[in-house]
Amino acid sequence: MTSLALKSLWARKVRALTTMLAVVIGVAFVAGTYILTDTTFAAFDEIFEDSLAKTDVVISAKDEVRQESGEVPSFGADLLPKVKQVRGVSVAAGQIFTPGGFFDEENEQIGSKFAPKFITSILPEALETQTYTEGRLPRDASEAALDQDAAEEAGLGLGDTLKLASVERVAAYRIVGLTRLGDASWGGASIAGLVLPEAQRITGKRGEFDQIAIAAAGVSEATLKQRVERVVPSSVLVETAKQNAERNSDQIREDIGFLRIALLVFAFVALFVGAFLIFNTFSITVAQRIREFGMLRTLGASRRQILSSVVIEALAIGLLGALVGLLAGYGIAVGLNALFVAIGIDLPTTALVTKDRTIVVSLLIGIGVTLVSSFIPALRSTRVPPIAALLAIELPHSRRRGLVTAAAAVLLGVAGLAMLLAGLFGGADGGAAAGLMGGGAVVVILGVSLFSPRLVRPLASVAGKPLEIARRLTGRLARENTQRNPARTAVTAAALMIGLAVVVFVTVFAAGIKSSIATAVDESFQGELVIQNSDGFSPISPRTAPAAARVSGVELVSSLRAAQAKLLDGGGGKPRVSSLSRNADAVLNIDWTDGGPETLRRLTDGEAILNKSFADGNDLALGDRVRFLTQIGAKPELEVVGEFEDKAGLLGSVIVTQGLMARQFDQRDDLIDFVKLTPGADAARVQASLAALMKRDFPVAEVRNQQELKENQEEQINQLLGLIYALLGLAVIVSLFGIANTLALSIHERTRELGMLRAIGMSRRQVRTMIRYEAVITALIGALLGMVLGVIFAALIAQPLKDEGFALSYPVGTLVALLVFAAIAGVLAAIAPARRASRLNVLESLQYE
Repeated sequence: MTSLALKSLWARKVRALTTMLAVVIGVAFVAGTYILTDTTFAAFDEIFEDSLAKTDVVISAKDEVRQESGEVPSFGADLLPKVKQVRGVSVAAGQIFTPGGFFDEENEQIGSKFAPKFITSILPEALETQTYTEGRLPRDASEAALDQDAAEEAGLGLGDTLKLASVERVAAYRIVGLTRLGDASWGGASIAGLVLPEAQRITGKRGEFDQIAIAAAGVSEATLKQRVERVVPSSVLVETAKQNAERNSDQIREDIGFLRIALLVFAFVALFVGAFLIFNTFSITVAQRIREFGMLRTLGASRRQILSSVVIEALAIGLLGALVGLLAGYGIAVGLNALFVAIGIDLPTTALVTKDRTIVVSLLIGIGVTLVSSFIPALRSTRVPPIAALLAIELPHSRRRGLVTAAAAVLLGVAGLAMLLAGLFGGADGGAAAGLMGGGAVVVILGVSLFSPRLVRPLASVAGKPLEIARRLTGRLARENTQRNPARTAVTAAALMIGLAVVVFVTVFAAGIKSSIATAVDESFQGELVIQNSDGFSPISPRTAPAAARVSGVELVSSLRAAQAKLLDGGGGKPRVSSLSRNADAVLNIDWTDGGPETLRRLTDGEAILNKSFADGNDLALGDRVRFLTQIGAKPELEVVGEFEDKAGLLGSVIVTQGLMARQFDQRDDLIDFVKLTPGADAARVQASLAALMKRDFPVAEVRNQQELKENQEEQINQLLGLIYALLGLAVIVSLFGIANTLALSIHERTRELGMLRAIGMSRRQVRTMIRYEAVITALIGALLGMVLGVIFAALIAQPLKDEGFALSYPVGTLVALLVFAAIAGVLAAIAPARRASRLNVLESLQYE
């Protein structure tokens, strides 16, 4: 039967290739995801190993609570003399390695605003691993070295001016050296090297280090580590170079691990859509091969042999699709990286990495999805009786099976909805809740797919009515053809339904986010202007607010600072703790549930104001005491003296004084500065003056009015939407191949019918039009079902967010555009099948059986 199955497959090469394409795209997405992320992780490993190639032991501050900004605490430089005296220390040097801003001579930002840039101090030759491709080391506070990739991208060379900004005002340096670290690409990251005192000054870390690098002499790394640990305080962390590199690599994997998960989710969508294509193709071909299977049964083939024949075909398609998909994964990895670069996310890269896991998973997924999708059609093939060899018959469709299918669809829908609701309201943690919601969505879609054949006739009438009115007989025939086999049309439409459901969900949810942000900005901000980092989330210099306050037309400037902390003696978690200037009530409209503006003005270092949702979630009330663990290991215990609601998500979970924020949370930089203008001041003129000040002294900061603030948030959301749409594009492409494949197979099935239509006067153009309209109606059925599902999913997931001020917004224009897109996609999918149908020979078609 193996030989027969392979010959059968070869006889239907086009059908096999289009079916295999669904496997190829899904497997390629999975393989590409693993190749890209494994390559990125390998690049980080290489970078950390190269940076510590001459170091044996590293001292850094203990980072008790990791911050969203990635900032790490520093420690006193007075530790270095003690370390140098440890027996076995050959060389020890303190180093600064702190994020900053890079600018050219005109104060224009170098590189992407989302790419990390680090100001570092140069190390002694015995410890320095950066090589100078041009020039030399900086020798005084006026000179800097810049990594070669950043210099080439910015068009800078030796002797040019590089400006750096951190806590202090921007300072200009002459580039005297271009550097490179190892062979791995840093992506969009950049490094500027300064002499140690200048690096400490501009980063606001005079008398401090970010780390101490130590080279050993005549002693092992482990032994030297133990000796150093005896002379340093417990507030610092002593590691071997290998331990430090591994810890940093693990943190990177944790930080960007979500990227792999997110990409695999999109790969799953593509595979899920592909499964419908495979199922539909095998279902149609089994129905078309009744005589063939009947003849095999007449010649003595058993049901098991028939089943084996179809399964072998599926196995061959799955195996070939998986192998081709694995190879295509390299192209997908390169394409995904280019996509990220296009939106400003440039990941470090090295030679593409393919792990054994990637190969095994790709093969298992490709073969597994194909076998599972083809199993039910394969079972149907065993029901062909021997008499089918003598007479063209159809496989029987029992009413009982229809009832069972409908009951199963209802049960799946109810079960999926229950899983969704359990994930939303069941109180499960983040991972479990996401799993329940994702699983529930899949089960609901399966339920709708099983039930959708009952919806095909009314939906085809709705979608086909305008075509029937416009083109009369041609439109009517197209509508009736889609209604002829509701199960086939439903499965074909279901593939597009899945992709459109996700697109609609994302579109509606994103519109809700935009609307909610705009409302929150209007309701929360009383001041006219805000100053924040150009990337929208990193801190800015604390010197920005005093400088802005001196601008003519500015009445006052109020600052907001923030840090992550761990809640002790409670539910755990990492709430965001904020601190506000005491005059914040002049620029922010805080929604107080207990207390008022005077609560903030009288707030002491031993008190805290809690977000109501955070307080309720941890059973805290006024008068209770709450303890936190901060980044530097401090454990402040605070009394709850007020509560507020924060629909904008601006103030986090806790508000403390700025003095406490500086001492106990080690955060002195501002996150946002709010500017209130003097009555009667010209807002446009004041904003222009502030913008000129920022560009001159603090170019990392930008001045925005409320409208610009909303537009900036919308721009970031639109950028993310563009990325999601691009990733979902593969799933939509698979669904279009499904429509084209179904049409092509149905044309083969309807050869005699098409010949009859041509014989009684239908032109080739009318045949092409009819086939195109069939595709349009099928696509619109999928789009309508997907739109309903997407809106329902968005409405459900929005429910628990209502208390946070989230409100859904339905972009009617965009939804209509998606329907138009579906119709156009149907036309594109039908181009080849329609052309083939119109070129059938009339006489040969009439004789076809």
